[in-house]
Amino acid sequence: MLVNWSAPQHVYIVCGKTDLRKGIDGLAMVIAENYGLELDNDSLFLFCGNRNDRFKGLYWDGEGFILLYKRFEK
Repeated sequence: MLVNWSAPQHVYIVCGKTDLRKGIDGLAMVIAENYGLELDNDSLFLFCGNRNDRFKGLYWDGEGFILLYKRFEK
């Protein structure tokens, strides 16, 4: 799985605090229900939780979803 991260046409930063315990289905439901956006339109969705050092990303690569998780160290 090689992903060209400069390829997404849109990058959306989801405002507010998201429960980062959610997986692919839960995050996809947040996008579909709250924002009414299509998940497969070559977009990267970024979520942040209660803490400011942890982030999740959701990206459709054409074959399936990629769930990204980043935790910054101090």
